[in-house]
Formats: sequence, structure tokens, C-alpha cells
Amino acid sequence: MGCGTISQVSSKSDATQRLGDLARLRRVRDRIDREYASPLDVEALARGAHMSAGHLSREFRLAYGESPYSYLMTRRIERAMALLRRGDLSVTDVCFAVGCSSLGTFSTRFTELVGVPPSVYRRQAAQATVGMPSCVAKQVTRPVRNREAQVTGAQLA
Repeated sequence: MGCGTISQVSSKSDATQRLGDLARLRRVRDRIDREYASPLDVEALARGAHMSAGHLSREFRLAYGESPYSYLMTRRIERAMALLRRGDLSVTDVCFAVGCSSLGTFSTRFTELVGVPPSVYRRQAAQATVGMPSCVAKQVTRPVRNREAQVTGAQLA
């Protein structure tokens, strides 16, 4: 019964490490999905996953195609879109309800992802989704990820 070569032992431990990292990354993503309205930052997420902030950011981007912060902001913007469609909250109220502490940052990121400012979206969305089931409205109004939205004349009309 042999012990195997060093490269075989090393590759098994690398594979085990990678699986462990993926499980931790899923827990981080799930935490962001659950706690998007809480004050979250990469350092806190990394501590919870027993990883360094740099390692978490690199591995998260490799696994999901975007940084943990970008993923968090996308979740917040998705929720903000739903709240704005309801029409009963101001843009400022929505900003704070989804966990953003800066109205300027919220508005800038919202505009980057959705293609129009939150105030314009709020006015247009109420009319655009009238009579549409909420599950369908969520799909057709989902923000664009990993690239800025293209603003077209039809969106601004």
C-alpha cells in the first residue's frame, strides 16, 4: 500500500480546499440575499466566511462573475425596483429601506443598472406593470448585471 506522490496528495488537498471555498462562497451569497438591507461590507462577510477580504473578493468574482459588493448592490436595486413599483414610498424611503446609507450612491448605482434614475423609474413602472402578475413583473424588470444599462429613447418617453 503506497502513500502516493506529493503531487497526488497536493491535488487532493487543493480540491478539498476549493470545495470548502465554494461552500463558504455560497453561504456568503445566501447571507447577502437574506441580509441585503443590513449594513454589510466585504470585511464583515469575509470574517463570517473565515476568509480574508481579498481572498473572498477574488474567489467570489471567479465563482459568480462579480464582486461581493456588486452582488449586494444588485440585490438592493432589485428590491428597490419592487418597492418603487408599489408607488407608496419616496425614493429616499426606498433608499434607506434597502440598506443604502447614501441617496447619491443609491441613485447613481440604480441609474447604472436600470438605465433611468429611481424617480423616473417610479413614475414609469407603475404604468408599465399594471395588471401584470408580480412574478412576471419581477422577471421583466430585473436590473442588468455586469454592465451598464443602455438608455434608449423608449425608456425615457
